[in-house]
Amino acid sequence: MEKTTNKWDLEDRLIDFSVLIIDISESLPNTRAGNHIAGQIVRSGSSPALNYGEAQDAESNNDFIHKIKVILKELRETFVALKIIKRAKLYKNENELEIALKENNELIAIFVATVKTARSRKK
Repeated sequence: MEKTTNKWDLEDRLIDFSVLIIDISESLPNTRAGNHIAGQIVRSGSSPALNYGEAQDAESNNDFIHKIKVILKELRETFVALKIIKRAKLYKNENELEIALKENNELIAIFVATVKTARSRKK
């Protein structure tokens, strides 16, 4: 049985994802590469939760679509950063990394669908 996602569930899901990304970033090695990717991923990985609140207060459908597309951009950036971390073996907990990648991918799918739905409302 698939559960429906309301805006509060999605907000909590984005917050939980941000916390997971913060946990991963804090565990990366204290090296030039580790510090660089940690800074990058903590920015892009926490941004979707913060921007989601802005999207809820969008002034128009176009503004809403724009804000959701910003969320998508940040989620895609985070996804690539997670793949870099995995391939460079910068994070030891592979299971947690797979959970983050899966959740990241699911969030991308949700927001792609959200943009499509919002665009169909314009027509």
